Amino acid sequence: MMLKEKVNEEGIYNVLKKVHDLGYNSFEVSQIEMSEHNVSEMQRAINDLGIEISAMSCGVEDISETEKFPGDTLQNNIEKIIADCKAVNCNILRIGMLPINYMGSKAKALTFANKCEFYAKQLKAEGIDLYYHAHNLEFVKYDGHYMLDLMRDNTTLLGFELDIHWIWRAGLDPIAVLKNYKNRIRAIHLKDYRIGEIDMDQYPGEGHEKIYFMLHMITQFAELGEGNLPLLQIIQAGFDSGSEYFFVEQDALYGKDAYDCLVTSRDYLLANGYRDWF
Repeated sequence: MMLKEKVNEEGIYNVLKKVHDLGYNSFEVSQIEMSEHNVSEMQRAINDLGIEISAMSCGVEDISETEKFPGDTLQNNIEKIIADCKAVNCNILRIGMLPINYMGSKAKALTFANKCEFYAKQLKAEGIDLYYHAHNLEFVKYDGHYMLDLMRDNTTLLGFELDIHWIWRAGLDPIAVLKNYKNRIRAIHLKDYRIGEIDMDQYPGEGHEKIYFMLHMITQFAELGEGNLPLLQIIQAGFDSGSEYFFVEQDALYGKDAYDCLVTSRDYLLANGYRDWF
């Protein structure tokens, strides 16, 4: 996702090659059109570079009768999605976010979980595991239970891709949450969390409006090691909970180049004992 602009500019093969040259060998593909050309270029990168496409992405369904979900959805394109996964030897398919029409109540959340389980069963028969990527909103409570826990407890085949930054932003300890999802995760998102530098000139308005923006807009996504998260303990908790993949991701770059951000995160991991990841 953090490289989608690079893909638009340089093509997916060239992006995969450049990131591979930085030392990364495993890729999650998200927010990239699964056109025939892009799938073919991914196949070429697998053959030429020896990389792995470890996870692919999809939507669940159109979010309304008039507004279509961007990209392929399980509702409309499940056969194509399966074919695309098999074309690049990928057996993890992940849903990137909760559709807006399932937000707002326990009943809606359980309906969504049931639909995910329905699709997970179909995909499992094809050798593909369906995973749901959580942000912070899934930690809203219904009847005293987090929505994400309700989804977990009412499914058996659906897996969960946990994002340590979003867990922290929800006010929870990523280590504790990872432990609570032991054996339901194969992948997590690694990204740090920092408070950005305060530059009041960048905030609009005056007085209280400036204070509002200062308080709510300086929370940032960060390269690994550039923020406040206890990353090494989190990584160990991920291992202990069964995660196979630790995807480096950064939702916003704040004017930095995506490749430079990946170098910073790579160097942090190299310096902290994870040289065998690269």
